[in-house]
Amino acid sequence: MKSEFWPGRISVVMPCFNAARYVREAVESVINQTFGDVELIVVDDGSTDDSLSILEGFGSRISVLTQDRRGPYPARNAGLRLANGEFVAFLDADDWWLRETLSKLYDALAKTGSDLAYCGWQNVGPNVAGAPHIPPAYEKGDMVEAFIRGCPWPIHAALLRRSLVAALDGFSERRFSSMDYDFWLRALAQTRNIVRVPEVLAYYRWHGADQISAVKWRQVLDALAAQKDFIRANPALVAHLPEARLRELTERRVVEQAFRALWRRDVASAHKLFRHAALAGTFRARELPQVVGSLLPLSVFRWLVWLADRRGA
Repeated sequence: MKSEFWPGRISVVMPCFNAARYVREAVESVINQTFGDVELIVVDDGSTDDSLSILEGFGSRISVLTQDRRGPYPARNAGLRLANGEFVAFLDADDWWLRETLSKLYDALAKTGSDLAYCGWQNVGPNVAGAPHIPPAYEKGDMVEAFIRGCPWPIHAALLRRSLVAALDGFSERRFSSMDYDFWLRALAQTRNIVRVPEVLAYYRWHGADQISAVKWRQVLDALAAQKDFIRANPALVAHLPEARLRELTERRVVEQAFRALWRRDVASAHKLFRHAALAGTFRARELPQVVGSLLPLSVFRWLVWLADRRGA
């Protein structure tokens, strides 16, 4: 990030890849914020649709950076290097905020002196009936256990002080599908001085089964790796949690997700996740049929699932 910054300014970083259907709405939700000083940096990540021409149509109201296709986390890091605000927020090119989102998050930071403010959100999209969700007041409970249990909020439901983002050195680029979760875990290691705004202020567009945050084996195992990295790096923070509880929050979650994938008939993900449990030795006796099946080739495992469905029918 730049060494100099504008006090009181919020820098919003937005990666964009082939989001022509949605990016205008996303950009307008930023530039129409009621907060007085907002800069928007959009990083076009090698779009092949009309995204770039739509962005250029906003002229000097936004900053646009282009790069070859590298993915959203390298794009966010590129945007952060241009940011000059005292505060930072992230918004994807297919999501949006209410007009007062940044004002309410900023007011919570200013009032409490916190390092991070977070809010509620709602999943929206075709055939999605997501209820408005207000996260718990993590600051009033065991934040460490809650964050290890799962990602506390989506990437666009928080406002951070620039100093916190600088301490994290941006996003890790190692595990594509869980780097927002990794980012929030590393933020927790830096500070527990956070505050909740108990309102739905952010909207997350859900595109269906192909979305990266859908239940898939890579996302589950990347999340597990982020959890384990956090636990290894912060022994003092997790010392109050027994080993058995940490296992329930990490490795046993993989087994839970394996069954969820199986119920949804995402057989490839179930096969990968049950196989991980077999190699890690984290399964229980009643799960032995699925675990043993996962040690067979995927084609055989798929046939066994098909056979079980036939017998069930």
